[in-house]
Amino acid sequence: MTEQIIEPNLVNSPRVFITGGASGLGKATALKFAQQGYRVCIADINQQRGDEVLAELLAYGNDAFYLDCDVSKFNALEDAKKQLLSRWQGVDIVINNAGIGGTVGAIDALSLAAWDEVLNINLMGVVRGCKVFAELFKQQKSGYFINIASAAGLINAPNMSAYNVSKAGVIALSETLAYELKPNNVGVSVICPAFFKTNLSESIKSTHHSDAAQAKAKAGLEYLMNNSGVSARNVAEAIFSAYKKQQFLVITHQHERRLWLLKRYLPISFMQKIMMKKLNKVVR
Repeated sequence: MTEQIIEPNLVNSPRVFITGGASGLGKATALKFAQQGYRVCIADINQQRGDEVLAELLAYGNDAFYLDCDVSKFNALEDAKKQLLSRWQGVDIVINNAGIGGTVGAIDALSLAAWDEVLNINLMGVVRGCKVFAELFKQQKSGYFINIASAAGLINAPNMSAYNVSKAGVIALSETLAYELKPNNVGVSVICPAFFKTNLSESIKSTHHSDAAQAKAKAGLEYLMNNSGVSARNVAEAIFSAYKKQQFLVITHQHERRLWLLKRYLPISFMQKIMMKKLNKVVR
């Protein structure tokens, strides 16, 4: 079935800002909102990919633009806010999506530098985005945050401690802000997908620094992404639906949604068996 494309309203259509919008889930989400008649600004650090996505967005007939924005820098997000105010006089939806895979490995092998890297982007990047735009949303007396976490923040597989913690932090931050910002007419959704096909493997590393170990880590991630049965477009549709329904927590993959429910009610020993079985399937 052909997806319905909403006729654009260049002046009054809602305004969306997406970090990490030049590839993967960010790109799919940008295209989804553009298809529905929204004005979309994508922010990224890859100009070439950004220009390619921008051309696709503009083809829908809505206003769209690209910003170079590194979420590890608070001033970059402040500058993005200024440009959104200059062009659109504000923004209605901020999607904190930018993230990296980080380093895979046991806790005793994982360096503090590896922890700093993944927390600085995956968690503090979202914190910076929320801090900058919460102020604007309060001034507007309206706004909506969509924070991209992960099922890894709910179901904590071994050898992924830094990544798991970064995503669990995004979930905790989102719940906090859902309560804190409600009196200001600001909504929050947190999206927790599992594996799906993106370019995440480009940023994955291993604590074993040999080329073979790095290749094995990437291959394991590629296997999980390629066999998930869920696409970036599926997750983007879930994001759009969450916004329309004002739904707080969205676990996009059915299998992980079931695991999360099991985790809440069953002993941890049961989850340990499941996690180790999953790990053995990937690394063998």
